[in-house]
Amino acid sequence: MSLEFAPSARSTVGLEWEIMLADPQTGDLVGRASELLSSLEAQSAGERHTVTGELLTNTIEVTSGVGARVADAVDDIAAAIAAVRRSTDPAGIALLSAGSHPFAQWFDQRVTDKTRYHTLIDRTQWWGRNMMIWGIHVHVGVDDRDKVLPIIGALCSFLPHLQALSASSPYWAGERTGYASNRALVFQQLPTAGLPWPVRTWREFESYLDDMVRTGVMTDASEVRWDIRPAPRWGTIEVRACDGMSTLTELASVAALTQSLVEHFSRELDDGRTLPTLPPWFHRENKWRAARYGLDARVIVDGAGSQVPVRDHLNAVVEDLLPTARELGCAAELEGVRAIVRGGASYARQLAASEAAGGDLRAVVHHLITEFRAGPAGTSPA
Repeated sequence: MSLEFAPSARSTVGLEWEIMLADPQTGDLVGRASELLSSLEAQSAGERHTVTGELLTNTIEVTSGVGARVADAVDDIAAAIAAVRRSTDPAGIALLSAGSHPFAQWFDQRVTDKTRYHTLIDRTQWWGRNMMIWGIHVHVGVDDRDKVLPIIGALCSFLPHLQALSASSPYWAGERTGYASNRALVFQQLPTAGLPWPVRTWREFESYLDDMVRTGVMTDASEVRWDIRPAPRWGTIEVRACDGMSTLTELASVAALTQSLVEHFSRELDDGRTLPTLPPWFHRENKWRAARYGLDARVIVDGAGSQVPVRDHLNAVVEDLLPTARELGCAAELEGVRAIVRGGASYARQLAASEAAGGDLRAVVHHLITEFRAGPAGTSPA
């Protein structure tokens, strides 16, 4: 199989954000995407952003245009959210985002009436029907397809960092799971999802796809659901490991970290250096630790098995990447990573909201609705 990789401007950014629709009084999810989408899709014609449906009718997805800077893509997302609110506010629908809904049950949700979604559910059955998960996707442009798989291999060492920063699914179907990101472990139950296979070259990726298509596992590259995957149609690397971010400011910070890492590794390849990798068993352990402990995880950072607190390593990584981020125009957003490290990720704030309300998970939903609109501690609104 020969697979083209579309031309893409180096280190440009695109963002996708999955958003829940909820009843503002009860906090329950509402399956009303279909009544919103026809007008929203028409309104976004000619705009840089798009608004589309997703697997479940309780979800919409907003997507940015291609931005040279993180701020450009974030502005697109903000414009998309503003457009959505012009429809949802009069309709009495609240917006929120997290990796999971605190108390929703899968059997109360409806699947969007599209063939690809029905095919997925038919194949995956119980696990597919349980995909009450919401995430963000960060695309970063790559100027040479021969760089794509080496950069993905190096990025795998930073998946636990991105997962810990975005962790926002401590509850599942009304229960406290004990995990910062329960979504991370649920999502990997789908066929072709989870950590990337250690594929080193574009030719090996083509061979992998050929095997998967020939054996009926998937129909094309869009069904590769790795935590980080090549996106040949767009000419990007797509990071898909993150839970749904609860605020726009935090989305911007994770996007800046992703963009800066990709550009850093691209420069290393330009200079003829081999990118660092970890054994796949360390990647697997790191993913579990980040899902379980979030920002309190200790991560394995080298082949010798050295371990450091992810908070400390994130601060060091931000410091190392700041010169690159300044050149990319995302230094302010990258500094936001330190704010998350200091103040805690969404999972911690959700747990605190529940505790303050005596365990009432409706209070957690209202907290998420408020944060989505106002941002943490009253920062820039979404």
